[in-house]
Amino acid sequence: MHFPVKKFFSYYKPYLLLFILILSCAFLVSALTLVFPLLVRYITKDVLEGNLSVALKEVYKIGGLMLVLVAIQNIGNYFVDYKGHEIGARMESDMRSELFAHMQKLSFSFFDKEKTGQLMSRITNDLLLLSELYHHGPEDYMKYFVRFTGAFVILFSINAPLTIAVFCFLPVLAVFSFYFNKMLNKALRRNKERIGDVNVQVEDSLSGIRVVKSFANEQLEIEKFNRENNRFLDSRKKTYKAEALFYNSFESIIQMITITVVVFGSANIVNQTLDLADLLTFLLYIGFMLEPVQRLTHMSMQLQEGLTGFQRFMEIMNLKPAIENKPDALTLSKVQGEIEFKQVSFRYEDHLVHVLSDLSFRIQPGEYVALVGPSGAGKTTLCSLIPRFYDVTAGGVLLDGIDVRHIELHSLRQSIGIVQQDVYLFAGTVMDNIRYGNPKATEEEVMTAAKHANAHHFIASLPNGYNSEIGQRGVKLSGGQKQRLSIARVFLKNPPVLILDEATSALDNESESMIKESLESLAKGRTTIVIAHRLSTIRNAGRIIVLTEDGIAEQGTHDGLLAEDGVYARLYAKQVGG
Repeated sequence: MHFPVKKFFSYYKPYLLLFILILSCAFLVSALTLVFPLLVRYITKDVLEGNLSVALKEVYKIGGLMLVLVAIQNIGNYFVDYKGHEIGARMESDMRSELFAHMQKLSFSFFDKEKTGQLMSRITNDLLLLSELYHHGPEDYMKYFVRFTGAFVILFSINAPLTIAVFCFLPVLAVFSFYFNKMLNKALRRNKERIGDVNVQVEDSLSGIRVVKSFANEQLEIEKFNRENNRFLDSRKKTYKAEALFYNSFESIIQMITITVVVFGSANIVNQTLDLADLLTFLLYIGFMLEPVQRLTHMSMQLQEGLTGFQRFMEIMNLKPAIENKPDALTLSKVQGEIEFKQVSFRYEDHLVHVLSDLSFRIQPGEYVALVGPSGAGKTTLCSLIPRFYDVTAGGVLLDGIDVRHIELHSLRQSIGIVQQDVYLFAGTVMDNIRYGNPKATEEEVMTAAKHANAHHFIASLPNGYNSEIGQRGVKLSGGQKQRLSIARVFLKNPPVLILDEATSALDNESESMIKESLESLAKGRTTIVIAHRLSTIRNAGRIIVLTEDGIAEQGTHDGLLAEDGVYARLYAKQVGG
């Protein structure tokens, strides 16, 4: 995959001045570090070998200078460390917001394939590692480049042959670095995928904790979790093996360099081409020259972790939503609610069979239409095409005579209210959840919507009324209560088109009759499509469309279809047992 260098560096742009200041500070601190061995050399070679009567005064002066340098260094390091980390955290926050916003734009087809735990891993772990690279990367490379170059120049001026002898080891280190970097990159990418799998397992088990406990399958979930956890552990072990090989190979070579300096340096002292003060200085600078090489393990790991994190970030950012606005998309002002399917065919993916084939029908504004048929006939799929959760494979879906693909998405979906069988409520209060239908609604409007949905009475009986916390996914409420909140949400949205997807099939009789009343109230004056599971609930529908795998088998009123004695009559007889 081509690495987007320009995009990678673009995240520095809002903080460029502060970033340049941090790099300048890192440069200054590193340069000051190089001064210390020179001051030690000056004391041991010039001061202590000169006039000892004035030597102490000179040593105190140099000591004072060293204290000033230490103070400057520590202030500089504090600034680099604090502000550098802050920049990294800000960039991470910017990218996390951008990634989450982009995920919100992606279509259902993307979420159909992706696991939530893996996506969570990309938003959290990957960007955390990337922020470390954004902060430490340039700063470390600047710091170690200055130290390495400065140390090399100074060492070369002290003793060129010995410096060149040391330098000969560096290509070997570079080859080691290149080889192990590739190994580490592969291992780190595997780590990221495995921790994503652990997240998936945790999210799956904890989301379904009530099912787990109802089947007494805690041990099964623990085994499933341990299986993913052990796979992650195995990939970590392989990473640490590569790391240990890398680190110890480096250490061996660095020790060889130190031995070379001691042996050849001592030989030069014997041959009187080097003095002891210079050898001491040489050993101090060797540390500066080798420190970047020693840190190469950490730096390359940081680089690989950061870059793989950025590549995984870009994998999502480069995905184009399957459903997007056309450049000349129309914004709907007033929707009448006429819906027409014109020779619509649809399949979820190219290699799959068609769910709908050459389907045509029209629903008049304000008409109440029920869709019935065996499971798998495509009733829910058909309804998903109206708000453009998916796009048709062929043909067209029209709202008020306009193809939905030419309508601005927000405007289209604002015109359609959906009440589903599986109600999703967000963690928060009752008020928050109803207001989701219209975030700008007043408290009075929320209460009016709740009253229309027959929900006000039970909400008032909750400990804190409309400000009661309902728990994640509304676990503190019954099925009927959750359904009434979802209906109140749609009342508040007040859309001209309504889709009811088996909204009462999971409820008991008492809740069902109450919900049915709420839904009938909601449907008044709106174009309504009901996907019906219980045929007894749609006797009063203006028109019933019977959908089978072969398309529309028949349509008409309840009584008319019973008289025809066709598919609908057989389905109805099966349900009522006669």
